[in-house]
Amino acid sequence: MAMTLRLDDEDDRMLTERAEAEGRSKQEIAKEAIHLHLTRHREVFSALVNESLAKHAELMARLA
Repeated sequence: MAMTLRLDDEDDRMLTERAEAEGRSKQEIAKEAIHLHLTRHREVFSALVNESLAKHAELMARLA
C-alpha cells in the first residue's frame, strides 16, 4: 500500500542524516520506526491488561 509521509524540514533533515549514516533509504528507516512504535504499543497494552487481570484475579473469578 502506498502512503505519502510529510515531514517538517527538521525531521526530514534528521531522517536523511540517519539514512545516510546507516547506508539505508529513508523509507527503510521510517518503516522500521513505525513498526517498532506499533509493536511496543501492543506489548505495553498487553502487559497492562495482564497486570490488571492478575491484580484483580479474585474479583474476576467471582464475576465469571
